[in-house]
Amino acid sequence: MWATSACPVVSGGKQVAGAAYSDTYRLMREQLVALRKDAGLSQAQLAGQLGKPPSFVAKYELGERRLDVVELLVILKCIGAPPEGLIDLLGRDAPANL
Repeated sequence: MWATSACPVVSGGKQVAGAAYSDTYRLMREQLVALRKDAGLSQAQLAGQLGKPPSFVAKYELGERRLDVVELLVILKCIGAPPEGLIDLLGRDAPANL
């Protein structure tokens, strides 16, 4: 029988609500903001390229919305950033377990 409670993520002895709040996910969000700005794009401009409202970009940058891998790849393509760079950086920072 499966337990009904969610298994929390444990990082550095602290329990957090989920992977969206992990240090690695925070790093990904920070990198996406920096890459967008380096590309000279506002949130509204990027949202227009994505065919989404500006709130879409604002919410994932603030951690209020999670991105799936396909969304991440499309965002990186729109800002002209190769996915390998971000994945390599996140791989170095990722914890050993969830």
